[in-house]
Amino acid sequence: FPGVGPVVGARVLAEIGDDRSKFDDARGLKAFAGSAPITRASGKKTVITHRHIKNRRLAAAGSIWAMAALKSSPGARRHYDARRAKGDWLQEAKRHLFNKFLGQLHHCLQTGQTYDETHAFPPPLVLAA
Repeated sequence: FPGVGPVVGARVLAEIGDDRSKFDDARGLKAFAGSAPITRASGKKTVITHRHIKNRRLAAAGSIWAMAALKSSPGARRHYDARRAKGDWLQEAKRHLFNKFLGQLHHCLQTGQTYDETHAFPPPLVLAA
């Protein structure tokens, strides 16, 4: 994975644990890490916030991971810049990128496949004239 060095990688894997059946799907892992958003709806109002109860060590490693990936992955940079252009603040865009990486990590751990940049962040489509 881009941006994961030996320290951040060890922290992420240590916090996730070695039991692959611990998280049935990527949503459980994302909620555990605190990167999955919380949507509350009441009547006509819908509010989307971030999780306060989470594994703080994993969330801190995720923030470092997301920032480091911006330098080494053009796809991650494109994704981050697109989120910022939509109006996300710095922490929101980093958390969204970390959320995406966690989904990819869960997939790789469950299927035994390696990370593929072109599959994770497909290049933008070019419109024909």
